[in-house]
Amino acid sequence: MYPSIEKLKTILLKESYISEEDSKQAEQSAKDSAGYVSYLIEHELLSKPLLGQAIAESYKIPFVDLTTTPPDKELTNKLPEDVARGLRAIPVKANETTVAIATDNPESVDVKQLQQAFPKKRIRLAYTLPDFIDASFQVYEKPLETRFSSILQSSQRVAPEIVDEIIKDATQYHASDIHFEPQADIVVIRFRVDGTLHEAGRLPREQYDNVLNRIKVESGMRIDEHLSAQDGAMRRQEGQIVTDLRVSLVPTVQGEKIVMRVLSSYVQGFALDDLGLDAKHQEAIKRYAKKPFGMILTVGPTGSGKTTTLYSLLKMLNDPKLNITTIEDPVEYKMSGVNQIQVREQGDMTFSRGLRAIVRQDPDVILVGEIRDTETAEIAVNAALTGHLLLSTFHANDASTAMPRLIDMGIEPFLLASTLEVVIAQRLVRKICDTCRYSLPTETALKEVHAGQDLSSYFKDTPNVYAGKGCQTCNGTGYKGRVAVYEFIAITPEMQDLIATRPTGKEIWTLADKQGAQSMFDDGITKVKDGRTTISELLRVVEPSSAKAKP
Repeated sequence: MYPSIEKLKTILLKESYISEEDSKQAEQSAKDSAGYVSYLIEHELLSKPLLGQAIAESYKIPFVDLTTTPPDKELTNKLPEDVARGLRAIPVKANETTVAIATDNPESVDVKQLQQAFPKKRIRLAYTLPDFIDASFQVYEKPLETRFSSILQSSQRVAPEIVDEIIKDATQYHASDIHFEPQADIVVIRFRVDGTLHEAGRLPREQYDNVLNRIKVESGMRIDEHLSAQDGAMRRQEGQIVTDLRVSLVPTVQGEKIVMRVLSSYVQGFALDDLGLDAKHQEAIKRYAKKPFGMILTVGPTGSGKTTTLYSLLKMLNDPKLNITTIEDPVEYKMSGVNQIQVREQGDMTFSRGLRAIVRQDPDVILVGEIRDTETAEIAVNAALTGHLLLSTFHANDASTAMPRLIDMGIEPFLLASTLEVVIAQRLVRKICDTCRYSLPTETALKEVHAGQDLSSYFKDTPNVYAGKGCQTCNGTGYKGRVAVYEFIAITPEMQDLIATRPTGKEIWTLADKQGAQSMFDDGITKVKDGRTTISELLRVVEPSSAKAKP
């Protein structure tokens, strides 16, 4: 647990980690110390490692970052789970005489209890952050199937406990989605972690109806409806972690399938520095975002991080002097100081109707969750033309095909040319795990992939690249977290002239290439050379041909 707000203020102000003004703003928006910390981190006034270091100094003990120094599983097995959870303590490392134990509550830790687990060693306490402690307890977790069996045999509240276990596991593994997939005799439960689905467990089919009804009730769905798609939402709290879940249900031939989108704080990194933008692109996007009017468009498939990029811009722009309004379907992330509107087809609040209403609300900045139809596109372009900064997403394969698609939807080329400022295409690739990262010869890495073409020309002066061996931190995958690869097309005067001629995507890319635009594949190659991702992961997401030719 975090110290009280008063103690945090004393710690952070004494050593000038934050200013008095920043502390006052955080205190005004916070109900407790966790909220106070969240405000400082979300507004980039303080980093987690710096916060941990400051609190550790106040206790006069070292700070340990469990994301970079994960607990040793063999060591943790010596400390009983109930003791670890009760004391909020986790063994980190040991030598012949001493064992280091991390905790977020050093003042209340009973060292005698710890000594019983390590009788021949001296206990040395270190401080770590509460969410690091919560995440570290996953080393004690048994497979979901094992826990299902235990719950089914011993509990009277079967469905609630199973749902609790699944959601708790999903948050511990930082899953973005939970899938319940009914089959003939079982229901397979899968988590999407860093963009890839992994089987988490299996549930006996006879128990699924109870679990299904439990989720329907919690999500506000009809339990007597079995033949129609339904949408709902629920909220859970585990310790200090609040998790919002967006729930979608569709009937399949094997039964009703559920997918939960997890909207916990760990998927809400809205800092431009965290997105994977290089310095040149960061400066460009800041420059475009500070213009008083125009349109910024992000394109890519579902799940490519478009909304996160736009929310990073909103966070940067968020200012009491501006009226910022969004219309989304759904509103996934709540942001203080921003007016957020949820699309409701049943209430006749469509994107187009909502956008028309927003324009009459004296906005400075408008975010449209997605341009889906001609009417929304026309209103968005006109809003950008009449003195508003408009941010939106659009489904297109890459930046150069977005403009011909908008023209095909009925947008006049001269209007598009005069309102569009930049088109950003993106994909998400998995990052190499920092804990188990190792270098290998580039030649070896290239032999392990089958790209269908020779990629050696991209790595002429790069003798080594990186990969992940697989460890406890990354659950054996070699990857932990994701980073975006980007493609920017700036609308220069020459590009405006070209758009007016109704060009093809290939013609647009030819000009953009001459003006120095970098393709998503080229941006990905840079991230491979920097050791942030692997060649095989880049090829999984982006085709090499996209670096030189556009359809």
